[in-house]
Amino acid sequence: MQLFEKNEFKKERTLKENGFRCILAIQHLIAMFGATVLVPMLTGLDPSVALFTAGVGTIIFHICTKGKVPVFLGSSFAFIAVIGVVKETYGDLRYAQGGMMIAGLVYILVSFLIKKIGMDKIKKVLPPQVVGPMIMVIGLNLIPTALNMASKSYILAFITLGTALLIRFFGRGFIKQISILLAVVVGYLAAYFMGFIDTTAIGQAALISVPNFTFPKFDIGAVVIIVPVILAVFMEHIGDITTNGSVVGKDFIKDPGLNRTLLGDGLATFVAALLGGPANTTYGENTGVLAITKNYDPSLLRLTAIFAILLSFIAKFGMVIRTIPEPVMGGISLMLFSMIALIGAKTIKLEKVEFDYKNVIVMALIIITGLIAPQINPIIEANFGFIIGIKITNTVALTGLSFAAIVGVISNILINGVKEEKIEEIEILSKELV
Repeated sequence: MQLFEKNEFKKERTLKENGFRCILAIQHLIAMFGATVLVPMLTGLDPSVALFTAGVGTIIFHICTKGKVPVFLGSSFAFIAVIGVVKETYGDLRYAQGGMMIAGLVYILVSFLIKKIGMDKIKKVLPPQVVGPMIMVIGLNLIPTALNMASKSYILAFITLGTALLIRFFGRGFIKQISILLAVVVGYLAAYFMGFIDTTAIGQAALISVPNFTFPKFDIGAVVIIVPVILAVFMEHIGDITTNGSVVGKDFIKDPGLNRTLLGDGLATFVAALLGGPANTTYGENTGVLAITKNYDPSLLRLTAIFAILLSFIAKFGMVIRTIPEPVMGGISLMLFSMIALIGAKTIKLEKVEFDYKNVIVMALIIITGLIAPQINPIIEANFGFIIGIKITNTVALTGLSFAAIVGVISNILINGVKEEKIEEIEILSKELV
């Protein structure tokens, strides 16, 4: 009888522990949700596919890293601008999928390269005076898109943005971590009462359905436009993994190794693009949840991945996402894109970049070629017959961020040379958490 009672107690405790684990996993799901579905909504990809590939990508990452790193992979914002360029040029998002697949493949090759030659040599060609401005260009290039979406109803955009900012500045703990989700919910409700939302499609949608998976198409022009973006997301990856390790108290750059984390990221992006999802990246939002809960169990993130996969098959949920009005997404996007630009500026500040004339020239070239050149290229081409960029075909050109990344790396090598520099931890997110 005594043994039976002990076994029952153990069973009850296990059930309670499992329930608590599910709550923690759902918290991680909420933290990543807003940004993960926002990227496909802005690019035209399927949000349900994005959720599915985020879950699958996270599991792939954990397999590659021996289950040691408590990370969730979601949709990458860095690719939004170039996906838009490919979509406008080819009229078919499947060419963007092809470009992202090749980007994932390059990421995989870089992981093998790092394992062979070491991280130090790779870091020399991507110093902060190159990476910081590149991240700034990503955010600043996207802000006009957010403003255009907000222009459909500035009132709705203001309600959404204002809610997000209020929660961001005055919220505490978990509430602050889900500021994006809460702001979208408030904006959605406001839009419903203002007559912006037609719920007919939601009612007609099936409860369960398979996400709209699509397979990629390939064109050299689309590949050349998209692949250079990995120069920016490479450094973003290093920052996220370093910050995650700082929160957990482990050096994941050494164990399981940067080559393994990059391999997981690259494979996840490759699979996501194969199925019709956006490129994946490690999420700082979930690192924030780790810092709050102090629970660093990587299996929680794998449970979150399973929840994301299951959620992707609930068709009514996917239809609710599609009915979110543009001004609501425009308001929240304005905050997110501005934050990306600020992270670029913080990278320059925290890495203590010297503002001597050499570094200023490098940073100016990146900003000019990445931000200003795309705006004036039509005028230059019409009057002088050339563009600031690289013509691939009559209809495809390498401009904007992709061209700026190449210009940044080459100009820095020519002006500053390749110096031996100590690799410093990138602590942007960890400093924000403190």
